[in-house]
Amino acid sequence: MARRPMVAGNWKMYKTAGEGAILTQNIDPLVADFWEDVEVVVCPPFTALKSVSTVIELDRLKMGLGAQDVHWEDEGAFTGAIAPRMLVDLRCDYVIVGHSERREYFGETDETVNKKAHAVFAANMVPIVCVGESLAVREAEETEAFVRGQVRAAVEGLSAEQAARLVIAYEPVWAIGTGRTPTPEGANDVCRSIRATVGAVFGQPAAISVRVLYGGSVKPENASMFFAEPDIDGALVGGAALDAASFASIVQAAR
Repeated sequence: MARRPMVAGNWKMYKTAGEGAILTQNIDPLVADFWEDVEVVVCPPFTALKSVSTVIELDRLKMGLGAQDVHWEDEGAFTGAIAPRMLVDLRCDYVIVGHSERREYFGETDETVNKKAHAVFAANMVPIVCVGESLAVREAEETEAFVRGQVRAAVEGLSAEQAARLVIAYEPVWAIGTGRTPTPEGANDVCRSIRATVGAVFGQPAAISVRVLYGGSVKPENASMFFAEPDIDGALVGGAALDAASFASIVQAAR
């Protein structure tokens, strides 16, 4: 079964509501020829979700909308948090869960990543679960064992059907925003290990269906090299997603 590539832009803490709407409108004509071949998703900050959602709806764009985080409870006294149903109300399709910056700066754990993954699926959205090793883990040559552990923790209790729909983004922490990247072959080895882990838990059909993205200093100059690898199904893009032309070039490479 051919997996449809995905290129998702994580805007992080950039772009106001107005700036996000303009960026979305600028991206659209540059990727319009690629919709059938590549799933394009933008993940603005919470404050820009409404404006971007409105642009997507009114202009009838074939673009997916994702949030950058979520709480696992439906509602409650959790000041500053966002519930899954709030994202559904904004017509979000995806939610990034467990990004390394959330793990490092905001106390995200394997347990909370799993709770969030369950909550996202329960709300009929799809989680983009981020996994990846630190430089210390990499230098100790423990990357694949570490990442497999993150994957197993994230998917615990999911159904095989949910696992097949899941998106997993392999983002080596030491490569995010640094300009450093693993070799495409090295990244593919880890992505293959992620797929094998899903297969070991849920069976071969889920392993074949799950999409595994690469993230970490993905640019127009290197994207095609990563996308040429058989177990890399696209990218979770950071800085390059903030420029319409650069992001569109990565989408074109995924095609």
